[in-house]
Amino acid sequence: MKISYFLWLWFAYTGFAQELTLEQANHLAGLPLKCLQQEYPNKLGQMLVDSTEIQSPQKLHPAFYGCFDWHSSVHGHWSLVYLLKRFPSLTNKELIIQKLKINLSKANIQTEIDYLNKKHEKSFERTYGWNWLLKLQLELETYNEPFAQELAQNLKPLSTIIVERYIDFLPKLLYPVRVGTHSNTAFGLTFAWDYAVYSNNELFQKSIKDNAVRLFLKDENCPFAWEPSGTDFLSPCLEEMALMQRILPKADFLIWLKKFAPQLFNKKFTWEVARVSDRTDGHLVHLDGLNFSRVWNFYALINQYPKEFSHLKSLADYHLNFSLPSVVDGNYEGEHWLASFALRAFEEKK
Repeated sequence: MKISYFLWLWFAYTGFAQELTLEQANHLAGLPLKCLQQEYPNKLGQMLVDSTEIQSPQKLHPAFYGCFDWHSSVHGHWSLVYLLKRFPSLTNKELIIQKLKINLSKANIQTEIDYLNKKHEKSFERTYGWNWLLKLQLELETYNEPFAQELAQNLKPLSTIIVERYIDFLPKLLYPVRVGTHSNTAFGLTFAWDYAVYSNNELFQKSIKDNAVRLFLKDENCPFAWEPSGTDFLSPCLEEMALMQRILPKADFLIWLKKFAPQLFNKKFTWEVARVSDRTDGHLVHLDGLNFSRVWNFYALINQYPKEFSHLKSLADYHLNFSLPSVVDGNYEGEHWLASFALRAFEEKK
């Protein structure tokens, strides 16, 4: 069902980008809630070794089969936990908790573990899905409610495997992947780093930091003019910046950033938003995600370094306001995942 034109206008003009209200949170929660247990349409990232592996999405991934694909389901779960934590009076709170409990049961997580432990699925969802899974783990572990703590324990064995795979994989990655889509190396390490720090996993932190320095420290003059590429939903330049912002001390980071992105220090810096020509095209609609990626990275930079980068706030607000109405435009191609990206932007907005 297409969203009404009046609701679209409401999201566009009610000051949505200023502060997330309970009413607006209810609308955003409705998107992942609607698809969390919606099996089809579905895109499997599966390798088949024989016909016995041809099974339904729910059979293969009983925890993360909804919302079109595995990673979108993972960050759909994160969105709901994030909103529950910040808005305890969500209209569908009990239904959300019920569905989270069903999907993230011990038995379902064990099936996910069994799938990842297949010899030919070692790279499944590397590293985009891995990154979001650790963000979900962190959100659950920091949510001081009994049901969330139970679900965090259920999910932990799967997250532990993901951590181990990061540590095993990163030294083998001789060159970074710099695209604006799922395999972007820098983005794939951001939430992973956050969880490594929270969990006080020094080995995991060292692995991320050492390999990030190896892959990115010598980078200079990121080609901002190359963005957007046709189906980007991540900003290659800003996601790399976000990773280095996490792992480098302040003085070292600013020295690095002046070489990597000198234009950001220009008080008159501007950047045109990415525009979508066809909202029913699942790849073209990625570009709204690119706008949100820019937003959350700009806000994070401003929050940590207000003296140097407060001039970027109006640009971040512009990008946020531009793509927010598209989250509720009624097209499944975007709404099965864009709420997560919008909420990620709000997470960094102070």
